[in-house]
Amino acid sequence: MEPQWLTWAKQIQSIAQAGLAYSRDVYDLERFGMLRDLAVEIVENHTKAGREPIRLAFASEEGYATPKVDVRGVVFREGRILLVREKIDGAWSLPGGWADIGLSPSEIAVKEIREEAGYDTEAVRLLAVMDKKFHDHPPDLWHIYKIFILCRLTGGEGIGSEGTLETSDVGFFGPDELPELSVGRNTKAQILTMFEFLHDPHKAVLLD
Repeated sequence: MEPQWLTWAKQIQSIAQAGLAYSRDVYDLERFGMLRDLAVEIVENHTKAGREPIRLAFASEEGYATPKVDVRGVVFREGRILLVREKIDGAWSLPGGWADIGLSPSEIAVKEIREEAGYDTEAVRLLAVMDKKFHDHPPDLWHIYKIFILCRLTGGEGIGSEGTLETSDVGFFGPDELPELSVGRNTKAQILTMFEFLHDPHKAVLLD
């Protein structure tokens, strides 16, 4: 669960971001700039991140602030779930990533599975839409929605020993044999929830 201070900081940042984008009054612009500085200070005081990286991250966002969207593909084979090993931290996750402009959620899930795992799939159904702040992820500067899409395996042999740009290995795992997970991307509870859909194909879509 996201700490309250981080929720407040992100809300203050979103107000500041919109104000700096749309206000034309010089005094209001100054006030919105002060709000952004306040959001930076809140995050700085609760983390080990330096002030300047936080300021640059917030300043890089322009216009009306909206949540970012992370799409994850869920693939089962013989009762096991497909995971990829992330090069960035050496831990495992469902294949997926940020939503791309011009692609639907289903297209993104299929694309990410092919690129990160080396398998061809087709999207079957939406399983869940989760708000990252309600789950046991590490704190994040951005407000993120996570979309989980069930995909059916249709072909491919998996990535080779050379890996891909982002992943170094791929495998299928049962619920009792999960490897170390990249918890910024998915938690153990989320993975186990995906298995519930395997055992109950009529389970309703989960919505936070």
